[in-house]
Amino acid sequence: MELKDSNVFATLRSGEWMDGFADGIGEALKKCENLCFKLNSTSPAETEKREAIVRHIFGDIGSRFTIHSPFLCDLGFNIHIGENFVGNFNLTILDEAEVNIGDNVFIGPNTTLCTVIHAYEAEKRNTGIMRALPINIQNNVWIAANVVVLPGVTIGEGAIIGAGSVVTKDVASGCIVAGNPAKFIKLVENDRIEK
Repeated sequence: MELKDSNVFATLRSGEWMDGFADGIGEALKKCENLCFKLNSTSPAETEKREAIVRHIFGDIGSRFTIHSPFLCDLGFNIHIGENFVGNFNLTILDEAEVNIGDNVFIGPNTTLCTVIHAYEAEKRNTGIMRALPINIQNNVWIAANVVVLPGVTIGEGAIIGAGSVVTKDVASGCIVAGNPAKFIKLVENDRIEK
């Protein structure tokens, strides 16, 4: 049985409060950290080697993608990405829960997708109590630079997240949102570029 299939990771993906120091979690974090270090130490010119490392890190990813270094994630195996993905410099994915990213998703530099929530009470937090909620990013989404997406958020198809935003709630399909917290700005269809 692979580490990712153990009961501790099933509990983590369930969204229940649990001990974040449970057996196996530290080992999985270290394994993924080593793989990310290997990826970030590999020249962009070594495309085949970089692709092999990415495929070893992620649960799955489409046949066409670009991931610029540095890239960081916690477990890797909870990340599932479709076709034609672009992850710009300094993308961080804290994937204690599943992170599902559709086709044709572009993510700008310095963006963090965070699924983990630590206990609110300091006494519990200090003993490692945490939970994780999934992030879902549907097809044709553009996330601009310096964005943070919080646990449990779904970003609908064709949505755009403005630079510097903190996304705390679901974003409807075809909407442009921005700010901290991110709020509705307008519909994408009202901002079409005519040639």
